[in-house]
Amino acid sequence: MVTTLKDVAERAGVSRSAVSRTFTDGASVSAKMRQRVEKAAKELGYSPNALASSLTTGRTKLIGLVSNNFHNPIFLEVFDLFTRGLQDRGLRPLLVNLTDETDPANSVKMMRQYSADGVIVASSTLPPGFAKAFRDAGIPVVRVFGRPTRAPMAHVVGIDNVEAGRMAAHTLVERGYERVGFMGGPADATSTQDRMEGFLAEIAKHPGVTATTSLADAYSFDAGRQEMLRLLKEPTAEAYFCGDDVLSIGALSAIQDHGLSVPDDIGIIGLNDMSMAGWANINLTTIRQPIQQIVASSIELVSGTLDDPDRYPEHRIFACKIIERGTLRPIKSPVSDTTII
Repeated sequence: MVTTLKDVAERAGVSRSAVSRTFTDGASVSAKMRQRVEKAAKELGYSPNALASSLTTGRTKLIGLVSNNFHNPIFLEVFDLFTRGLQDRGLRPLLVNLTDETDPANSVKMMRQYSADGVIVASSTLPPGFAKAFRDAGIPVVRVFGRPTRAPMAHVVGIDNVEAGRMAAHTLVERGYERVGFMGGPADATSTQDRMEGFLAEIAKHPGVTATTSLADAYSFDAGRQEMLRLLKEPTAEAYFCGDDVLSIGALSAIQDHGLSVPDDIGIIGLNDMSMAGWANINLTTIRQPIQQIVASSIELVSGTLDDPDRYPEHRIFACKIIERGTLRPIKSPVSDTTII
């Protein structure tokens, strides 16, 4: 039989309200009373009912983790970090799949039905209106991988995607590539727009270098492969910045199936540094997005906003770094053809 709060109260010789207060965060209870109740609960194997507790406190501790790109393996890492991090803080993640969802009102309705205390929108492809809809509904929200704005509507945590595009372009130029390409994700994704902007701005500083642009339908292996197969029907660039690791891996597959070699025939640089990028059969040169720090900061912000709903929205932008592997040719000295080791 399930042990109840009444059973614990009888074993401890206290009232049921005393047991309830003992297991309610912030409730007033003496150290002696807490010791008696916890001892009785341990002896009986009692665990507080989270749903019943929420009726008393008005807080469910549910945090909606909202995303729409379940085809990208990087989000397996993201969800793992988020769920463990939230649980470590005593919060309960509620994973919501918004693939093909276009109306933020439906998401707000769902979060209200579950009485979620807060929401984390983890996506670079959902429009900014999703975070705004939660904020307007009075639900604390943090936007992860979103685009910062001058007048923030919600907390935003991520990277400077314009700068990431510049980094990729600079990396290709310093290796002597003169014909380069940007292969991005969906056209309406702010991450695609910003990475392309930074890439082209950096290339424009180098008169001897030309750039082409193309876009895949999604941040997915299949989309990256199909777009590279299309590009291979035409004269190709010497190297491509694929605006995401999974696009890069799809592109690598297409290049290899075409009988070409990376990096000897075509160079590739990605973005994210997901775990697959370091596998020996992939060995992708990429730009590392500091996922662990981004997730930890997002959890801290949503937790803090639960305690202070009027907290002013913050932008937290983390620096990226180049991870050298094997899909670009080595850097050459600017004064000779000597390869820099």
